Amino acid sequence: MPTRPILVFDVNETLLDLTYLEPVFDDLFGDPAVMRDWFAQLILYSQSLTLIGVKENFATLAGSVLQMMGQIRGRTISDSDVAHLRRRLGSMPAHPDAAMALDLLRSSGFRMVTLTNSPPSDGPSTLDMAGLGHFFEGAFSVAPSGHFKPAPQTYQLVADALQAPFSDLCLVACHVWDTMGMQALGGKGALVTHGVNAPLPGAHVPQPDLVAPDLSRLAQKIVLEWGS
Repeated sequence: MPTRPILVFDVNETLLDLTYLEPVFDDLFGDPAVMRDWFAQLILYSQSLTLIGVKENFATLAGSVLQMMGQIRGRTISDSDVAHLRRRLGSMPAHPDAAMALDLLRSSGFRMVTLTNSPPSDGPSTLDMAGLGHFFEGAFSVAPSGHFKPAPQTYQLVADALQAPFSDLCLVACHVWDTMGMQALGGKGALVTHGVNAPLPGAHVPQPDLVAPDLSRLAQKIVLEWGS
């Protein structure tokens, strides 16, 4: 019988619907698709800051990247524009099938926690407001590590807190750079593509153990592969 891993869920885009941010970019740039460029740049610069040893708040960086993109595209980004984006970031809804998928996993006996680049919240978390917080026994932010994912220290934070070896953990995410981070340490990876991502081909690239187009089908695969 395969070992049932502890599922470590990414939050932004994996569980919460990032397309909720598109109206902000439509208003500012006249094109909702700019949101994808912004998010890619946000991840790029979060990882770059980690590599050079600079600490920054992820939400603050999100606003800084928006301002950078405004300069590139000839659009002045005001403080109120940044505040609007941050409000939207803090109120993203869950993907429609998220609760059903998490309920299946919980009822099948899987332990579940979250790990996000976002800083801890002083009040109800975005997951709580989206109605998903109660599914998880723990919610971790990378903030105490001083690094952003996929730095090893971020996953180590979770492994230490759960007193579990990496071989007992599975990172569930919508981003291959995230699943690769866990797999490089000896854990497992499960990728949900949501129609916007895909595995990265490459002979030496860690491939996700499981891949599915949505959370419902990924949960079913997880239960079939590792459930009792």
